[in-house]
Amino acid sequence: MSASSSKFSTTGRSRTGEPLVWLTAVGLTIGVLLSVGLIGLVMYKGFESFWPARLVVVEVRQEGGENSKVAGYLVQERSKRTLEGLVEEEIQLFRGNRELFGEKFVFLDREAIVSQTEEEDLILVERLEGGNVIGRAKALELGGSETLEASAEGFDEKLDELTERGEELRDELREIEKIKIGENSKRVKELRWLEKKGSSPERAEELAGLLAEYEKLDGQRKELREQLEESTFVVEAMDGRELKIPTGELLHVFAANQVGFFGRLKETIRRAWTFVSTDPREANTEGGVYPAIFGTVVMTLVMSLFVTPFGVMAAIYLREYAKQGPLVKAVRISVNNLAGVPSIVFGVFGLAFFIYFLGGVVDDWFFSNSEEPVYKSGGILWASLTLALLTVPVVIVATEEALASVPRGVREAALACGASKWQAIQRVVLPASLPGILTGVILAMARGAGEVAPLMLVGVVKSAPDLPIDAVAPFVHPERQFMHLGFHIYDLGFQSPDSEAAKPMVFATTLLLISIVVVMNLTAIIIRNRLRKKYAVSSF
Repeated sequence: MSASSSKFSTTGRSRTGEPLVWLTAVGLTIGVLLSVGLIGLVMYKGFESFWPARLVVVEVRQEGGENSKVAGYLVQERSKRTLEGLVEEEIQLFRGNRELFGEKFVFLDREAIVSQTEEEDLILVERLEGGNVIGRAKALELGGSETLEASAEGFDEKLDELTERGEELRDELREIEKIKIGENSKRVKELRWLEKKGSSPERAEELAGLLAEYEKLDGQRKELREQLEESTFVVEAMDGRELKIPTGELLHVFAANQVGFFGRLKETIRRAWTFVSTDPREANTEGGVYPAIFGTVVMTLVMSLFVTPFGVMAAIYLREYAKQGPLVKAVRISVNNLAGVPSIVFGVFGLAFFIYFLGGVVDDWFFSNSEEPVYKSGGILWASLTLALLTVPVVIVATEEALASVPRGVREAALACGASKWQAIQRVVLPASLPGILTGVILAMARGAGEVAPLMLVGVVKSAPDLPIDAVAPFVHPERQFMHLGFHIYDLGFQSPDSEAAKPMVFATTLLLISIVVVMNLTAIIIRNRLRKKYAVSSF
């Protein structure tokens, strides 16, 4: 063997650093598996919360008495250890009917179950208040003495008709209460506040007209509420007791045991759409999360509008104009250190500076006639500014790296053509740096969309009656508080009055938050890739 070949031979010994390569590969594999496992668990639990389960009737053996029957759907099976150290199996059943049983969930010992059957006439009733009801349809009381039995012809069609009519009446009632009465009450409050400072005939006349209009609207509201309660849907529980539900409160009636796979798939799609398009109910344990989706997206976009120009301008100054020295180096170190500051610290700063100081100044200058604080309280504007401060170091660092990656020859060519330094930056350097700048914006959006701690201090709430953008003039309301998917998950997981009912909502909301972040990031990535192709620079 020649000297040159023996010099590079690895027979009988490992290459230098090869064990570390395998170690890093193992670490990467573990990290990927953990991430995939976490996403898979969230997806499985999230989709499971929308899939309709079969309704069963469980006959339970009672000590010293007759057997009892419980209707519901199976939630989980688990093992428990008794005081004697024995392991027993039990099932958890959702039975609903909170007015009758007090608790919507019940645990049953497997040994005490005599039989478990699926009966086709069982129905699941979703209603506006009080939680879901499980039982058998008995009759429709149509007002007066008119009653339509469940076995009568045309019962299902009449029930669907009353359910749709109830939805129309609720929409009319919502328009009157939120828009018409809301605008009226707001103006009345303003006039009464002005009257305290000094009365005038014009204001008194306007106030009288508004009060008369309110009486008229209140009469329409009462009439709609009476129409919502004109007819009732009678449901019989398994113990023979009856529940009378006003048809104006009915949201959906589903016979889970009478449909096949495609019927259940259709119901799954309906539930998913309801989840993303309606308001929450029952302390956020039922209904949808539309206000939280809207608040999350709007806050993230507004935050991006603030953080992008400020971050880019700061990076341009530090890279292109500032004289490199100890001061600029200290500024860069400070910017990098800001990325490691706990987010709650930014929340405290936002509360003290934006809300108490800046909001107080705005209220004193422009809203001195308001009886309640307008900007001197939490709102989506202050929340967006707080998160912009939180994420601006990411944009600055990414933009500086993007500016530094532009070839020097491109800058010199622009200057040689007679362009000033700012013209070269504006027309040559910045377009070539856009892909890198968008990378920083993507990272900022991903972090900002998932933050919760600072938002709890600067504007996020458990339930927001109004959206930051709506049909009420001036249509954009930056002072309003808002809902956020991240805080919604925290609220469901730790502050829900019914932890069992909140579990499916936690996973569904988590899946939705991940999906929204992925969609926003993919959109920005697509734009970045197109810009990268457009402004590609060839070097020789």
